[in-house]
Amino acid sequence: MLVCGVDEAGRGPLAGAVFAAAVILPDDHGLIGLDDSKKLSARQRESLFAQIQARALAWAIAEASCEEIDALNILHATMLAMRRAVEALATPPQQALIDGNRVPPGLTMPATAIVQGDAKVAAISAASILAKVARDRDLLRLDQCYPGYGFAKHKGYPTAEHLDALARLGPSPVHRRSFGPVRAACAQGRLWDGAQD
Repeated sequence: MLVCGVDEAGRGPLAGAVFAAAVILPDDHGLIGLDDSKKLSARQRESLFAQIQARALAWAIAEASCEEIDALNILHATMLAMRRAVEALATPPQQALIDGNRVPPGLTMPATAIVQGDAKVAAISAASILAKVARDRDLLRLDQCYPGYGFAKHKGYPTAEHLDALARLGPSPVHRRSFGPVRAACAQGRLWDGAQD
């Protein structure tokens, strides 16, 4: 049976899209070091990213934008990104194993939610790594587009540095307006104007 693992990255940050990945691994994938992406170093994740793409029977990465997050809320946007990733697989899976305690609505195959699945199921671990690396790379891109916030360093998470930049510069176009700290910064009336760094 073709089983895909599905996981997301980027639910907690204040900026950027939420990413999800779906991966179908062969039984003899031979990948060493698969784990929850948060337990791996950036170098380990980058190395495994390429290996997973090379050895998977199928893989896909999808996202839901910060506008979709604000419109739907982060949970529903995450579910949307997960469904998009599964639907984008070149080979349709017969079953989906989802990290967490919820299954995205609208999937056309049986699906099971597995709490801490990224530490228990190889295909979910692989999806975790693809989603995390893809999102980190996107935040490096956003750092170039919107300098001054430190996206390359904190990847959009609400660190002290990020909150300070948010207060000084106001929200950028890629900040999630529905998240409390961003909403508070919006209320101050400042918006990023491209001239500040």
